[in-house]
Amino acid sequence: MCSSSSFVRTFQAVCFLGCSLSALSLPAYAQTADADPEHSDAITVTGRRISQSAEAIGEEKVSNVVAITREALLSAPSGISGLKMLEQLPGFNVQTDGALGLYEFGNSVQTRAFNLDQIGFVVDDIPTGRSDAFGGSPVFRYVDNENLGVVEASVGAGDVSIPSYSSLGPVIRYNSVTPQEDLGLFVAQSFGDDNLKRTFIRVSTGQVGPFRAYVSRTKLDSDLWRGPGSIDREHWEAQIRVDLGGDSWARFKFVSNDFFDYDSPTITRGQYNCVSRDLAGRCGRDFAYIRNVPNTTPGFAPTTPGVPYSNANYTSVYNLAINVRKDMLYGGTVHVGIADGVFAESTLYWEDKGGYGVSPDGYANSLGRYQRQVQAGLPVTAPKGIQFGRSGVGGDRYGITTKLHWEMGNNSLETGVWAEVDKYHRTQARYNTIDGAPDSAPNLAELVYLRRDYRSKRDTLQVFVKDRLSLADDRLVLDVGFKGLDLSYVQRGYRDFDDYYRTRTVAGVTTGIPGWGPQTNRAKYRDLFLPMAGVLFKLDGRTQLFASYAETMALPKGMDDIYAVTRPGTSALVPQPAPERAQNMEVGVRTNQGQVYGSLAAYLTRFKNRIQSITTFVPGGGASTETFFQNVGRVKSYGLEFSGTYKPAYLHGLVYGSLNATYNIAKFRDNIPASTPILIADKYVPDSAKWIVSGGVTVEPASWLVANISGKYTSKRWSTFTNTPGSSVPGYTVFSAYVDIGDGFSLGPIKAIKARLNVDNLFDKDTLSFISTAVTGDGAFRPLSPRTFQFTISGEF
Repeated sequence: MCSSSSFVRTFQAVCFLGCSLSALSLPAYAQTADADPEHSDAITVTGRRISQSAEAIGEEKVSNVVAITREALLSAPSGISGLKMLEQLPGFNVQTDGALGLYEFGNSVQTRAFNLDQIGFVVDDIPTGRSDAFGGSPVFRYVDNENLGVVEASVGAGDVSIPSYSSLGPVIRYNSVTPQEDLGLFVAQSFGDDNLKRTFIRVSTGQVGPFRAYVSRTKLDSDLWRGPGSIDREHWEAQIRVDLGGDSWARFKFVSNDFFDYDSPTITRGQYNCVSRDLAGRCGRDFAYIRNVPNTTPGFAPTTPGVPYSNANYTSVYNLAINVRKDMLYGGTVHVGIADGVFAESTLYWEDKGGYGVSPDGYANSLGRYQRQVQAGLPVTAPKGIQFGRSGVGGDRYGITTKLHWEMGNNSLETGVWAEVDKYHRTQARYNTIDGAPDSAPNLAELVYLRRDYRSKRDTLQVFVKDRLSLADDRLVLDVGFKGLDLSYVQRGYRDFDDYYRTRTVAGVTTGIPGWGPQTNRAKYRDLFLPMAGVLFKLDGRTQLFASYAETMALPKGMDDIYAVTRPGTSALVPQPAPERAQNMEVGVRTNQGQVYGSLAAYLTRFKNRIQSITTFVPGGGASTETFFQNVGRVKSYGLEFSGTYKPAYLHGLVYGSLNATYNIAKFRDNIPASTPILIADKYVPDSAKWIVSGGVTVEPASWLVANISGKYTSKRWSTFTNTPGSSVPGYTVFSAYVDIGDGFSLGPIKAIKARLNVDNLFDKDTLSFISTAVTGDGAFRPLSPRTFQFTISGEF
């Protein structure tokens, strides 16, 4: 826990910085304001695809806050995932699988020193919890871009009022549009490469007494871009807004997401470079699983007499590589205006989640496990061929957030509480199919071997207090606050194989014996003083300086996987991992001029007890992978983030451009202790790019036409902790474009008819993009998807 003296020193330093700036700049401000009455908060940079500057560059915020507004969201390809949206923002290294980023195990996000699992996500004031695709609540299951009003990211020192036990600084908020006041129907139909078909329908009730509401449905079907298989997504959203009189209102929200897809394999560098090929002879970015073939096919003949599908090559058949998820989210928010400048707000929510993943297991591997488990007395059945490996996930999550906001003259005080219970059930076992063939139906009555069956529970309590003080006629703003976190974790059940069975060797003969049985792991974390302080100084009506400092703590990511490990030769539990902690410091400037707006921030992040994910291939599982977690000690990150938009007056509104640039150095500071220490100190954090530069040019030659081309450069990244020679992924640049036709066009009862063409990877760049990191040697990868077209037509009734 940090000491109060460290917070006082930080607060004094921030105040000194702000007061010094005030002393130096107050006279200039007064002269400028008097001499130039046009200096105001008015937005003078306009365009149909320009985000409002107040949101885009985080005006009035003491930290670097950037946003994607509705105009930009509606220009993106229809159905783009909630994570792929973030690649438009400065500071974010986003890698996804496919043009829409819908493959749940092909997403990675890096910002400063943090990755996806160390970022907090909030949807309409509801925290989404952890981002694990297995058992978590990744944000892309709960949003559709047509229903979003803004996506706002606090890249560094996040607001202490935001409910999150996973954020070490970055927090991203997704805010939905408010139901419209008029009765209406909005329909959008998309078609694209890989047999993409997507239909979006939203029905709005309009204002009916104190109520207005909408309900939307999305149906998306597509083939995988790489190999056989398909994607099927059905997504429902509903929102009701109730006017309670005065400044009071209520909002009720529902989301349902039903998702099914086939996997595509993570590949090695050799497979990408055509050193080796898949069983259909493909390599490079086309390397994939194959369709089922007869066991008379060369290379697929039985390797065990009498077992037709005993050949391990059948683990490369796509039928047994699938993901199924069904998630529902319910939420209700009540905002009560108590008096002028005083309000209370509470949000109740409940999430119900379930599903499973399937991966194959070869006959020889399954046979060895079966033999030991049957010797240990477990109720298992002999394998018939390739196994149906089912990993079940389920559980529910419920909680409440509440806050009280009180404005007193130039002072604004806010305090609140968040409480949540997150329950999770994980199973992992292998079953026969009806006849051992990969495309036969699973026979869940024939259990071949067991691996895991545990339940975990996370209890979270967060309290916060923050105060904003405005001085010098609102030109100097001070933010101070703190939050306290109390986190409890418990896991009960069968952690791994050794809890089901162990082996004993006598006179050279090895047999299976009963395992340790179900075990219980517990962890407890508490820090009731995690401070934040910030200062905002307004040089004039258009330019602001800001600085902030925050200390954060998070539940170690991957807790289920950390504890779902048995220690060889003993039933001893894994020791409690230390909580992840970070110190976030930043200073910057933002400006909103007549033809340009932009922001520039410098930052320093110190990170302790970083938990790093490590991916390995599953023995006997073909191209299937598993992820483990390792404490890698301290990490230090520093750099610059720039975001800007320019619309030159001399072009009379025809053309405007934007540029985002990030320079980031993120390095380990400690070696990993082991019998032979793993030397990672002063090595770059894997998958962290030193440079990320993106920009675009938008053309508006007519009232009915908007066109854009944009590009993004990602510099070299490492795939290993040790930065092993030859384990880097070269930098690359990828371009995208869109043309939007018919803005404002109507035909009879149909209003706002539009047609849009989106092109992803415009110049068909062929490179590795997504990285599954390894400690040494080399990582595993996913290639960038090829050039992809999408056509969307939409209208309102």
